[in-house]
Amino acid sequence: MSNLVHEPVWLHGKPSVEALLRAEPEDFRVTENLGFEPDGEGEHQFLYIRKRGENTDWVARQLAHFCQVSPRDVSYAGKKDRHAVTEQWFSVHLPGHRRNLNWQLFGGDSIEVLRAERHSRKLRLGALAGNRFELRLKQVSDGAELQARFARLAAGVPNYFGEQRFGHHFGNIEKGIALLEGRLKERQRHKKGLYISAVRSWLFNELLSRRIESGYWDRLLEGDVLMINGRQSCFRYDGDPTVAQRLAAGELNLTGPLWGSGELMTDAQAQAFERDALAPHQAVCQRLEAIGLKQERRALRLIPGALAIERESDRQWRLMFDLPAGAFATSVLRELCCWRLPAADGRPEQE
Repeated sequence: MSNLVHEPVWLHGKPSVEALLRAEPEDFRVTENLGFEPDGEGEHQFLYIRKRGENTDWVARQLAHFCQVSPRDVSYAGKKDRHAVTEQWFSVHLPGHRRNLNWQLFGGDSIEVLRAERHSRKLRLGALAGNRFELRLKQVSDGAELQARFARLAAGVPNYFGEQRFGHHFGNIEKGIALLEGRLKERQRHKKGLYISAVRSWLFNELLSRRIESGYWDRLLEGDVLMINGRQSCFRYDGDPTVAQRLAAGELNLTGPLWGSGELMTDAQAQAFERDALAPHQAVCQRLEAIGLKQERRALRLIPGALAIERESDRQWRLMFDLPAGAFATSVLRELCCWRLPAADGRPEQE
């Protein structure tokens, strides 16, 4: 597997700055933005919960136990990092007589209910606008270089899937390929989805790296497919001269494929580039098509919002930025510094 997975290419070269990340959970804070407010009525109880050092699924199971409902009645919009302090919404289906639970009794030292509101509909996975990140870097080797690289973030970074998606030593990719080839049987549906998603994400990262290496990171190819920044709708480039201007201004982003069945949305030069970039993995692509996954597109560029940086001491800095749903903070961090975790932690866990 190691000869298949390559280190993603950096946009501005590998950083020389080194830093320590997640020395403690408070160094990695995530605040969820749903993009809407609960309407105050209905059978679903929305709970805004702060957790420290806990897994999202574990909190959901604790909620189900506390409310004496099936785990299927508890949902959330997105999984959050375990080794962090995070704030996010959960929903519990609690019709009628189960409305008056005392939420202050739920939790403990690592979990706290900050808000409880009713809503008419269940909270569904992916139904969020994005997340606010506040990260503290310690033992920073070069503060001036960190600031210089941070200033470049406003123009965007490669929208790579983060290493959390791939598991320890890229094991999720290996299992995904084994599933596709019939060498692995997996009964748990969510694990199957995790492994197959890792394969599609790996192929996307491979193509994005190739695009940067080829000098087409921010250059239009004939037949390219673009996405409006912050939205999912796509359209094909037809030579309109205003498209290049909107791309440069950050209004539009080039896209790459999340592989599946159906024709590539790109055409002409762009389609040829994509097929050539993934030609070494043609057999994997064909197996993804065979299991019924549909072609999708993902933006190649990630533009962080509300960027801020604060010096707390000579070797300690605090970073703040907003990211849309589906984006990885580690993809921003890798453009800033070569970060490491405390020795006891190893790699970040896949939730």
